[in-house]
Amino acid sequence: MTDPVRTVLAHTPDLMVVRFAFAAGERGALHSHPHVQSTYVQAGRYRFTVADRTFEVGPGDAFIIPSAPNTAACALRGAC
Repeated sequence: MTDPVRTVLAHTPDLMVVRFAFAAGERGALHSHPHVQSTYVQAGRYRFTVADRTFEVGPGDAFIIPSAPNTAACALRGAC
């Protein structure tokens, strides 16, 4: 399995905006970062874990990931 395609669109010390392209079953490895991350789902369905909370999102959903907590993502329709 390959890693998702990642493109940084904007980055400051406080905020990062990144475009990801995942294939079904691909994962964003567990990680943390010092900045806030803004997330918008254009297409597909994903399972996110932020700190100790796991939730699913789909097209049109948006949310904020605060700085510091461990975060992971998985594109659904595959083994997550």
